[in-house]
Amino acid sequence: MAATARPRRSMLYMPGSNTRALDKAKTLAADALILDLEDAVAPDTKVEARANVVAAAGGYGAREVLIRVNGLATPWGQADVAAAATSAAHGILIPKVESADMVRQVETIMNNAGARPDMQIWCMMETPLGVLHAEEIASATPRLGGFVMGTSDLAKDLRCLHTPMRLPFVASLNLCVLAARAYGLAILDGVYLDLADDEGFKASCVQGREMGFDGKTLIHPKTIGMANDTFGPSADEVAWCEKIIAAHAEAEKEGKGVVVVDGKLVENLHVVTARQTVEMARLIKQLEADAA
Repeated sequence: MAATARPRRSMLYMPGSNTRALDKAKTLAADALILDLEDAVAPDTKVEARANVVAAAGGYGAREVLIRVNGLATPWGQADVAAAATSAAHGILIPKVESADMVRQVETIMNNAGARPDMQIWCMMETPLGVLHAEEIASATPRLGGFVMGTSDLAKDLRCLHTPMRLPFVASLNLCVLAARAYGLAILDGVYLDLADDEGFKASCVQGREMGFDGKTLIHPKTIGMANDTFGPSADEVAWCEKIIAAHAEAEKEGKGVVVVDGKLVENLHVVTARQTVEMARLIKQLEADAA
């Protein structure tokens, strides 16, 4: 598991113009937060919101914090990046990324503003061109930390429908997961828009985990618990992983590369995944203890 791996089961958007919401986020069980300066903020409050999130970014304990800036082509984008680069946030999230050059432009602004060496760049993957350039974007810079799917904007550009099985998005989601994993990046699934549809949200989380996403981006605190439960390993999963790790270790002492556990063939590749699962469970437990 990469040194930068951490729990990202739930990543909640918080409007940067709402100081009460920013303060409330300190009490929420989301693994990570996106302090938003873009879609959630009206034009006449953009500058005020920028000051709010820069001041707030260091106040969330062990939780990962990203600041979503406005696009560089907007009147606020470059100043957003420069200000966010001086904050305590873990990373800067860029909207509508469509090329590696766009990422490197942001990196230049960050460097000129004195950004910490460990501050990451995250990319919203939410346009057809961005998805088609996913591999190029994923390899743009060592500062890159992950992708966030923007399925609402993507649906608009694709002129497709939001369906229960999300079939119109499958190609885009898979391409972005492939690019992210090829370059060791995290990747978060898009938001679910119908807050009254608990069953649909659950199904979307299950599908996202099956596809390989690290977690779900969220627009309301009520969805945090279900996202955490779905994307986090269950107690039974952790117990099984510990069992096959131990069994495989015993087999190796006997010079065997494979072992059968409860009728299932276990080899080294299964043990690698099992160790990742056990480590993630440990990191989740640690994060929850730190947030308590």
